[in-house]
Amino acid sequence: MSDEQKHNESSKAYGRFHRRVLEGNGALFAIATTVAISIGALVEIAPMFSTTSLSWQRADWVTPYTPLEVAGRDIYIREGCYLCHSQMIRPMRSEMLRYGEWTRAAEYQYDRPFLLGSRRLGPDLQRVGGKYPDAWHFEHMRDPRSTSPGSIMPTYPWLYRQKYDPADVAKSVRALATAGTPYTATDDASVAAALEAQADKIVASLATTSIQVAPDDEIIALIAFLQRLGTEGKKHFAQQAAQTSEAAPAPAQGTPSATGGGQ
Repeated sequence: MSDEQKHNESSKAYGRFHRRVLEGNGALFAIATTVAISIGALVEIAPMFSTTSLSWQRADWVTPYTPLEVAGRDIYIREGCYLCHSQMIRPMRSEMLRYGEWTRAAEYQYDRPFLLGSRRLGPDLQRVGGKYPDAWHFEHMRDPRSTSPGSIMPTYPWLYRQKYDPADVAKSVRALATAGTPYTATDDASVAAALEAQADKIVASLATTSIQVAPDDEIIALIAFLQRLGTEGKKHFAQQAAQTSEAAPAPAQGTPSATGGGQ
């Protein structure tokens, strides 16, 4: 019997076994499937609870979103922005040259749900915070082609008419607090005060470019969220780089330089 015939016979035997013994016995098949899935889950999950290197879960340089940023994030999700924009910069040279420092897991510790995205029809937004002024975001959402010629992004005129509801934002903040986000003030009055304080700053910023807008317009909340993205990470990584530079020993006199030249 040739090797091909042996292979075919073996395949047929396995097929008969699978159909008769496993698929033919529902209870046994269910048990075998459960065991297989459980083993796979344990292999993936167990290391998370056995390692002591998960310090990123307690990163003190990441703070929760402010109430206005929470409102903006809810709008961002509602409009499906994450379907065309990712929020994850991979540790690759081409990614970092275009979008900035690669993303750390700690930066997502207060993201519920995560907005990593699955494709990029537009640029990654993980480090967009502070990259453009408030007025740029205002005009970009009104008419993307006015700031990014050739953009296929749609316009969002309703963001300039619709208002966010402080009571609804307070409910979102309390829900996040229940999920473990360390908010200290979640009552309606405190949330409303925080919303007003941050919104007024953005309104004032826009006013310097002759843009008049109400502080409770949805576009204000969305701008607040976009201007937050990646800012804490950029600040933390810059501080780390500065500390590393200060801690590095100075080269001894007469030591050849990195370019190969001598003293």
